[in-house]
Amino acid sequence: MQLEFTDRHVVVTGGTGALGAAVVELLIASGAVVSIPAHRAPDPAKFPPARHERVRILAPVDLADEAAVQKFYQGLPALWASVHVAGGFAAAPILDTTLADFRQMIEINASTCFLCCREAVRKIGGSNSGGRIVNVASKPAVIPTAGLCAYAASKAAVANLTMSLSEELAAERIWVNAVVPSIMDTPANRAAMPKADFSKWPKLTEVAATIAFLASPQNTATRGALVPVYGQS
Repeated sequence: MQLEFTDRHVVVTGGTGALGAAVVELLIASGAVVSIPAHRAPDPAKFPPARHERVRILAPVDLADEAAVQKFYQGLPALWASVHVAGGFAAAPILDTTLADFRQMIEINASTCFLCCREAVRKIGGSNSGGRIVNVASKPAVIPTAGLCAYAASKAAVANLTMSLSEELAAERIWVNAVVPSIMDTPANRAAMPKADFSKWPKLTEVAATIAFLASPQNTATRGALVPVYGQS
């Protein structure tokens, strides 16, 4: 299926990271105009989409700051979709997890997703033409995994938020979905797990393709889905 985003505006949080960059590249190849909120402006030599005429990077934006997120979305033109890739990861058994560690995961993953969803709904709803929201949960959020209690809980919140908003926004034709990746094939993950079978991990382009479809106007019916993107892992 050929995705068509011509003249459609899409936000991608975490758009300068590994998965976010793959999403941005696919969206601009499909004709989208993309806005990326970032902690700091990326080096164009390391992030080529920064040079693209249809990519707008706004920095600094702290996605855990309510006022900053409100200001970012309020300053945007009409919005079709918002894709929420930004987040973080931490692994530790519960006895090694402090309350500060737990709160950090909730803030980085769940709170940022909540704020961006809320402001995206406000912006998309103002157009009265429907739209799309795509979140990024994680396999440990739905499949019990030892040693990831704080991270898994924060991503489980993302998954539940996705399903709740799907019902709340159906009448406005704003489809809300989430992808649920397992360990993705990134340089960082390869370095952290050098003995793993990388061939079983989903590729960034594969996860990005799923996100792009869910965010596209070609997705005419899917909402409230937690879409596994596990590859063979």
